[in-house]
Amino acid sequence: MNSAQKNRNLFYTILGLTFVCLILNLPIQLNLFGRTFYRPDFNFKLGTAEIKPNVNLKYGLDLAGGASLIYNIDTSSAKSADLTSALESLKTNIERRINLFGVSESNVQLSKQGQDHRLVVELPGVTNIDDAIKLIGQTASLKFMGIADIPPEATATATFNDVFKDTGLNGSHLIKAAPQPNPNTGAMEVSLEFNEPGTKLFEKATKDYLNKRIAILLDDQVITSPTVSTIIPDGKAVINGSFDIKSAKSLSAQLNAGALPLNIKLLSQSQIGASLGKDSIDKGIRAGLIGLGLVALFMIGNYGYLGFISVISLLIYGLITLTLYRLIPVTLTFPGLVGFILSIGMAVDSNILIFERMKEELRAGKPWNLAMELGFGKAWDSIKDANTCTIITGLILFNPFNWQFLNSSGMLRGFAVTLLLGIVIGIFTGVVVTRNLLRVLASRKKI
Repeated sequence: MNSAQKNRNLFYTILGLTFVCLILNLPIQLNLFGRTFYRPDFNFKLGTAEIKPNVNLKYGLDLAGGASLIYNIDTSSAKSADLTSALESLKTNIERRINLFGVSESNVQLSKQGQDHRLVVELPGVTNIDDAIKLIGQTASLKFMGIADIPPEATATATFNDVFKDTGLNGSHLIKAAPQPNPNTGAMEVSLEFNEPGTKLFEKATKDYLNKRIAILLDDQVITSPTVSTIIPDGKAVINGSFDIKSAKSLSAQLNAGALPLNIKLLSQSQIGASLGKDSIDKGIRAGLIGLGLVALFMIGNYGYLGFISVISLLIYGLITLTLYRLIPVTLTFPGLVGFILSIGMAVDSNILIFERMKEELRAGKPWNLAMELGFGKAWDSIKDANTCTIITGLILFNPFNWQFLNSSGMLRGFAVTLLLGIVIGIFTGVVVTRNLLRVLASRKKI
């Protein structure tokens, strides 16, 4: 296959990629020429499972509106060696509790200020902050207590400690509880899974209370008391009974609520209205369009036909970037929009370096095609160095390893994510897409 054929194949690949990205970024409903068009769904089947991907853009709290809660984490009860795992367990359990109640696109983060640990919870779309506080709640005390056999004549005088015997099993041993249908009967039940210490305690409890009941208490209130029908050595069990989907989900939520390993206390709360978020989106889009328009005018005015090619490349860059935002997915915040707009300038910068190098080669008397190839080749070192510095800065801002001495702000991380994506995609469109468009469409043009 000769080079001309390879260039044409790459050109058609870029066209196909652009078309797919264009379809993905169409609005759900579009009114055009008096007719209403709907974006196709992207549902597909994988074997017997139906996959329904969500390709809508996801917005952060500052753009979508919602509630923000900051909690102080009491780490006094945790050993130093277990602190990291306890904090991660807390974060995971809070996320599970939020997801169980159907709040989408939530953001739960751990941060540290001096010696104090914080839990930051952002709930886009939650309009009542009191509901948000109830949703997170306080750390519940979850216990698994064996129920002792009390003679009928002693029932009236029996105390709590006479009836309930501590098995040593509590919420810190529970990994998760989840509603699920029984694979044989289809009836709803609640599955339980314990960690390694909990598995040993649970095996002993099921052995001690075989054919008896073990009560599960949340804040000393019995929420269920199933009968033990078999000894369970693997730490995985199910609670069955007269459950429907709602009651199984509710019991799972109660059990997960008691699985928090550390106490948390609400420090501050704030709410952002959806109207403020919409205003931020509108301003961000307006700024992006103005910036894109000014860049396009500069490129076409200064480089003519080459500038027009670079604008096409820039539009492809925008479509690919928005597509990745949808597919990864990236939660867009206002600083994230700023990072996207800034990366537009970085993407154009590559084209300017290339075109100026091409001008130098043409002034030296090189043929146009050779000047183009040399321009890309000689500009690459400058492009690589400039973007490497920006990528390093972006990684420092993103702080992927959660180092305590670096930034841990969600807003700055949102800016870093969109900037890093923009840099990588900008290099691709500047070096690969623009070069291919010039090879195929502009091989006989002059500057």
